Amino acid sequence: MKKKRNKSKKGVILVGHGGVPKDFPYELIAKLKRLEMQRSSSGLKPTPEEMELDSKIRNWPRTSETDPYKAGLESLGAQLKPLLGEAQFKVAFNEFCAPTLEEAVSQFVSSGVEEITVIPSMLTPGGSHSELEVPEIMKDLRSTYPSVKFWYAWPFDLKKVAYLLWEQVERFH
Repeated sequence: MKKKRNKSKKGVILVGHGGVPKDFPYELIAKLKRLEMQRSSSGLKPTPEEMELDSKIRNWPRTSETDPYKAGLESLGAQLKPLLGEAQFKVAFNEFCAPTLEEAVSQFVSSGVEEITVIPSMLTPGGSHSELEVPEIMKDLRSTYPSVKFWYAWPFDLKKVAYLLWEQVERFH
């Protein structure tokens, strides 16, 4: 009797910045940003109010019209996924949108994924998300899931990024 083949034990997560939906109340995003600034200057953990607002914005109903960034990253993901062979694939967001990187990893681990590669959509060095925040999250994830192998596919080879941009310029000449 043949055993059922397990899903791939490898996973890839494309992580993007995340955007505020066009129909999300401005006063709530302003309040969230104010709370985040207060927290970052104090070094304290997020307050329940900040966590509630963060959850509200991340789980806000979205369409491609109200959140073109999310739709765009998901479209990029749809182009990337077939290139990954049997690896499982997810899209995650750094802020404003669900799922978080932590949630995507948790879903992978729950389904038996043992190796996870995280690749940001942010291509250039110097950004706080790709250079500081994602590596910090990954450090915590490695502690939380010590039996899972993690890779962070960053930084990008800037010569290859430049070539990609040059090809795009050439398309318009």
